[in-house]
Amino acid sequence: MIEIQAPTNCPSCDSLLEWSNHLLYCRNSNCHSQSVKRLEHFAKTLKIKGLGPASIAKLGITDIDEIYALSLQEICDLLSSEKLGNKLYNEIENSKKASLEALLPAFSIPLIGKTAAEKLSKVCNNITDIDYDSCARAGLGEKATESLISWLRKDFYCFYDGYLPFTFEFSSTNTSIPSKGVVCISGKLNSYKTKAEATKVLEELGYTVKSSLTRDVMILVNESGIESLKTQKAKESGVQIVNNLKTFILENI
Repeated sequence: MIEIQAPTNCPSCDSLLEWSNHLLYCRNSNCHSQSVKRLEHFAKTLKIKGLGPASIAKLGITDIDEIYALSLQEICDLLSSEKLGNKLYNEIENSKKASLEALLPAFSIPLIGKTAAEKLSKVCNNITDIDYDSCARAGLGEKATESLISWLRKDFYCFYDGYLPFTFEFSSTNTSIPSKGVVCISGKLNSYKTKAEATKVLEELGYTVKSSLTRDVMILVNESGIESLKTQKAKESGVQIVNNLKTFILENI
């Protein structure tokens, strides 16, 4: 029997490989092969026809922002074809219209695919709305949330913010119900089984729900009757205090 020796280094960048669940991984974020695969995934997800492995190699691009830095003439010259260059340029231009629910899965963020993006589109207007609170309200799991927040901090805000030609808005922004106000739920509820259930009802009626008492909060729900610091602060700021959410909702439908 011939014994097969597992490789110790990445065949692309020569970095040391790491074992994880009986599989070998290259952890070098600057690995050329990984960069190309990320570009291929981005192009495929946004349906940029003509931006495959061969054209990526000819264009000499290694990161997403470089796709949009190329001029029409540069693309034509690098592809050695005016016809192919024009087609690809138009595809790239059309991709700039992509909404955030299409963009997020294209960035190869672990555990963030189409389903997660669609969930976020229900509670967020744009990428700056994404945080731990909005991820929780969207129903994302702990690992998916950590993965997304980590990508935002380490990759997007450091490298991509301002360098990509997208609005980074969810398409539902234009069709969502106008907000009736911002609500903060404090403590345990009596009128609903869970805060998640109450939040869903409020959002369907056009309210924005937050877990903390920010400046834009107009209504504080406190059904426990406990005079918390949050409640005291709300009273001092002139925020409406609601002691029965279900009654409040019925009165304001």
